[in-house]
Amino acid sequence: MIDLLVANGVVATLDPSRTVYDDGAVAIAGDRIVDVGPSDVLKARHTAKRTIDAKGKAVLPGLIDAHAHAGHGLIKTMGGGNSKLWYDACGKAYTVGSSDAFWFAEAQLAALERLRFGVTTGVSLLGGGDTIMRTDEPSYGAAHCQGVLGVGTRSVVAVGSTRPPHPRTYARWNGNVKTERQVSFEDQYATCESLIDAWHGAGNGRIGIAIITPTLRPEHLDELPAAEISAAIDQAKKMRDLSRKRGVIFTQDGHTKGSVAFAHSHGLLGPDALLSHSTDLTDEEIAICGQTKTAIAHNPSAIASVYGRCPAPELIEAGATVALGSDGTAPDRSGDMFRHMQQCMHYHRRHFRDAGVLPPGRVLEMCTIDGAKGLGMQDQIGSLEVGKKADLTLVDLRRAHMYPANMPLYRVVCFANGNDVDTVIVDGVVALENRKAMLVDEDAILDAAQRETEILLDRLGMRALIETPAHFWRAVRAPKGG
Repeated sequence: MIDLLVANGVVATLDPSRTVYDDGAVAIAGDRIVDVGPSDVLKARHTAKRTIDAKGKAVLPGLIDAHAHAGHGLIKTMGGGNSKLWYDACGKAYTVGSSDAFWFAEAQLAALERLRFGVTTGVSLLGGGDTIMRTDEPSYGAAHCQGVLGVGTRSVVAVGSTRPPHPRTYARWNGNVKTERQVSFEDQYATCESLIDAWHGAGNGRIGIAIITPTLRPEHLDELPAAEISAAIDQAKKMRDLSRKRGVIFTQDGHTKGSVAFAHSHGLLGPDALLSHSTDLTDEEIAICGQTKTAIAHNPSAIASVYGRCPAPELIEAGATVALGSDGTAPDRSGDMFRHMQQCMHYHRRHFRDAGVLPPGRVLEMCTIDGAKGLGMQDQIGSLEVGKKADLTLVDLRRAHMYPANMPLYRVVCFANGNDVDTVIVDGVVALENRKAMLVDEDAILDAAQRETEILLDRLGMRALIETPAHFWRAVRAPKGG
């Protein structure tokens, strides 16, 4: 007897043959898929403790968000669109303004958003930008992991060091009492080791730890003192060695022209490396990614994609794995991967002036099986195949914007949004059903997120950042950067 049978839906397996069953079923025992095929065959073959009727729904592998930032959920929109104000808020919040309760509340809010949008696995950098890491001590990362496990999704939590110089000032809050301390690279390294020991593989594998180190871009090489550049390279190599020694994914944020070649020259790339953004790469760097099998997290809705273009189609053609990311929910985005799939298609089609670039099936791959490959998890998630984890997303096709009911997968990619997700199964557990979270109190999560945001605003004196800016109405162009 199996535990669960999901039957009568349009099943997109994303298996190597890209098999689609117009009336298909997925059989689940424990946390694994044990059978996939036509509904009539599986109904005759299996007796199930419970059957979910997926008629009128598309059954997809759980979606994967390959790049986002923990913490962003509670500081979205701050600064009213002014990038400098928002980055300043981000830096203060993540180093001297946040508590364990902040990281727990934000993790639950972000995980709930992902769950409701059918995202079963997401990467979360424990901080903002590529050099604001909350790794002064392990408790903040632990709070994030605990929050995610409660909601029922998966999180790959990227932790690492900040860019030199060190030490950096961090603060711990006990109620209204702030205690500052100076944090060294060695402190951050020790925090990473501690989090790997305590959390990598926790929750039946639903939590993973990744290692991140700051990206050295051309402007850093031009502006930073030679001693700091030398220290940054040395620290990056130590962090990369740690990722290899512990068998975890290595990632870097904010790559652009020149930085990929620089990282390659110092031995940082490889099939266990995931580089985000990667805009305006040279032909040489595109080839490097293909040759080294380095994966790219492409974030078409991010601000970085306004200032430059990730050559995603060219990278795929060069043999690199390109996964899709949201870049988090701040300052102006969401965790809705349907939105990012659609943005991805239009973004590159406009560049090439060719509506045939990145067909819908390709971007669905980027959000499922290619995301799994980028995380080194393709043997566990990313497709509906026997032996893999039972991560499923059911999308309601019986919606006005999805009709008439032909070419259903085309419609899922081109017309669906996260609010069309009806049911989500993670690790064989029904975590969302009829658009309602099953393992947590949604109102309690929202209230906790509001409470921690209010505390942060008062703690750091940042209430002015949530006032509507003068250029919100009537203006055609906001002030530059805003």
